[in-house]
Amino acid sequence: MRRFTILFVILCAPVVQYATAADSLPQVQFNYKDWEIACDNTRTCRAAGYQTEDVVPNASVLLTRQAGPNQPVIAELQLAQTEDDSATPAALQMSIGKRALGTIKMDRENRLGKLSPDQTTALLNALPNNEPIAWSAGKVRWGISKMGANAVLLKMDEFQGRLGTPAALIRKGNQPETSVLPALPRPIVISPHIKPGLPAPKLATAQTRSLLAELRKSIKEGECDGLTPESGEAPALALEALSDKAMLVSTECWRGAYNTGNGYWVTNRSAPFAPRFITADADQHEDGVLSSFQKGRGIGDCIGSETWTWDGRTFIHTSATTTGMCRQFAAGGAWDFPTLVTEVRRTP
Repeated sequence: MRRFTILFVILCAPVVQYATAADSLPQVQFNYKDWEIACDNTRTCRAAGYQTEDVVPNASVLLTRQAGPNQPVIAELQLAQTEDDSATPAALQMSIGKRALGTIKMDRENRLGKLSPDQTTALLNALPNNEPIAWSAGKVRWGISKMGANAVLLKMDEFQGRLGTPAALIRKGNQPETSVLPALPRPIVISPHIKPGLPAPKLATAQTRSLLAELRKSIKEGECDGLTPESGEAPALALEALSDKAMLVSTECWRGAYNTGNGYWVTNRSAPFAPRFITADADQHEDGVLSSFQKGRGIGDCIGSETWTWDGRTFIHTSATTTGMCRQFAAGGAWDFPTLVTEVRRTP
């Protein structure tokens, strides 16, 4: 399956995605109706709700909660991008039903505002019931849909081990807060810069044929169609020096309507090449960092990105994130929803 197809499924369909062997730390991504959630490998969770599609003006709420006992929920409000963003109010009046809950100061440049702890508590209490949640300025009123909120917040409680505790968002109980799962540290990746001045890899025709044969054996069927093009011609292979003994080999693996994916391998600089397949979804390499930037759809209102970082031996998967649902909310997406985070420490 192509990367752009996978990304579209993640952003635009009700799918749960748990960690695989490649990323063995806990993580989850799930969306249902007008709500979505992403929890990363530190067990931090971010959930967002939107207005129902095609309803304007549109707003979105982001709920962020770190793992561990006694952690608060941080709530932020974002107004959808418009042709005239200068019209973003300096402050909004929040209400739930007929109750006024004070104002929210807005960052007009970014269309963002942060709810107070009391406003956040009121919001969380209102999500499971029928009272409308709204923010207004003059005669203009913004709201969010509640459809899907219960399922998403239940997923947050489950992932963080809060089910049955007093601080659970949906399924509260009397289990002690000490039963809540602890936060996990970010994995640390030590990454050396690629040594400058390394001689460029050069292979004779026979060596290139041998390398290509080894590359094809290193992947599963369908992982990189570019290695066996329908034209029958040999694919173009790009070679970059990583060290005196290792090189980075790449070629285009797939191409879609608005995304492409290159395959990358770490190999020996001479036969036997012993290729180690990294990914077929990156689109560039710079100083030991492979990166992928993929649109969920052509208009660019939802994006996915990943990185793989050189550790002196191979490339480690060091980040994975999306910007949320494809909802025409803002150019480049509404929020940042990481599922994989690490701390990369560059060394000379």
